[in-house]
Amino acid sequence: MDYISVAEAAKRWGISERSVRNYCALGRIDGAFLTGKTWNIPEIATKPDRINKRDQVPADLLSRLRAEKKAKLHGGIYHRIQIDLTYHSNHMEGSKLTHDQTRYIFETNTVGLTEAVKVDDVVETANHFKCIDMIIDSATYAPSEKFIKQLHAVLKNGTTDSRQDWFAVGDYKRIPNEVGGKDTTAPEDVAGQMKKLLAEYNAARDKSFDDLLDFHYRFESIHPFQDGNGRIGRLLLFKECLRHGIVPFIITDDMKMFYYRGLQNWPTERGYLRDTCLTAQDRFKKVLDYFNVPYTC
Repeated sequence: MDYISVAEAAKRWGISERSVRNYCALGRIDGAFLTGKTWNIPEIATKPDRINKRDQVPADLLSRLRAEKKAKLHGGIYHRIQIDLTYHSNHMEGSKLTHDQTRYIFETNTVGLTEAVKVDDVVETANHFKCIDMIIDSATYAPSEKFIKQLHAVLKNGTTDSRQDWFAVGDYKRIPNEVGGKDTTAPEDVAGQMKKLLAEYNAARDKSFDDLLDFHYRFESIHPFQDGNGRIGRLLLFKECLRHGIVPFIITDDMKMFYYRGLQNWPTERGYLRDTCLTAQDRFKKVLDYFNVPYTC
C-alpha cells in the first residue's frame, strides 16, 4: 500500500495539517501509523466526517491527552499543556527560563540557550514534563502518599538539592520550613498529617470545586517536602480536576499574587482563591474551545 504525508493529505482534503494530525492521533484515519514523529497515511484514506456539535466530539480532555501523549502529537492540547503548565508553575518558583525556551526544551529535548541559566532550571523543566505525564497516566486513581512522593522524586531528580545529604528527594522534609512567612507542619508531624489529609479527602467520592481547593490549601499548609511543594500541589490539583471531570486550570504568572493571597486567606475567606481559580479556569476553557475539547463545567 502507498502512503502519503500529513501535508499531502491536508492539501487533498482542504484542511490544516494540524487537523490531519489530530485525526490520526484520535484513530479516525484507518491504517495511519507513526514512523518516529511522522504520520504515514494510506493513499486511499478519505477525510473523516467533520464533527460540528460539541456533544458529538469523541474524546473528553483526559482521553484526548492520553491519545496525543501516546501518539507523541505535536501542536495539540497535550503539547500546549506541557509547555504552559511547566513554564508558569516553574516560573512562580523562580525559574528564569522563558516560555520560548521551555517550548524549545519540550519540542527538541535539547538546550538551545544564548545566555547563562541555572542548570537546575533546565533539569526541573525536563523533570516537570515527566511529572505531567505521570498525572495524565494516573489521573483516574485517588492520590496516595506513594504517588505524591514519586512525583517529588521525579521533579527533583538530578538537581543540586538531590546531591545534599539533608535533602530528602521523594520523601518528606527533615528540616522545618515556612511559606509566605507562615509556619508549616513540623517534619516529625508531616507523615501523620498527610495520612489524615488523604484519608479525609479520599473518603468522599464526589468532589466539588471547593473540595479540590481545600485539599490544595491543606497540602500547601503542611508543605511536606523540603522544596517543590508549590509545583507538586498544582500538579495534584490539575490531576484531580481531570479525575473528577472538572475543567482544570493553570495559574499564570500575572495571577500568582492573587493565588498566594487566596491560599493565605482560605480559612477565613474562600472567595479570594475560588475567584482566582475560576478566572484561570475561564481562560483554560478558551484553550479547550480552540482544540474542540468538550467540557460541562
